[in-house]
Amino acid sequence: MPELGFDPLIHAPHRLRICAIAHAATHVEFGELQGRLGLSKSALSKHISLLIERDYLRGEHVTRGGRARLRLSLTEHGRQAYRGHTAALREIIESARRSV
Repeated sequence: MPELGFDPLIHAPHRLRICAIAHAATHVEFGELQGRLGLSKSALSKHISLLIERDYLRGEHVTRGGRARLRLSLTEHGRQAYRGHTAALREIIESARRSV
């Protein structure tokens, strides 16, 4: 189970966006992520590989329209880590507001 709170793996801007997009949907295809993030295939693959290695994302190869596609979704572990990370970010922001 991921430790709730700030998560350095998720915090990297592109990985945070990948998790945010995946959290908002049941699944997302590699090509859609690539288009939305504006990353090269190799750069996106590196971020996805890190998230899969840590069991935050799950990848599934599907065939649609005669073409193989990689469909990604957050695992329960990844969903908990993402929710914990966003809660930690909100707390950082709120504590800064309270101290002003």
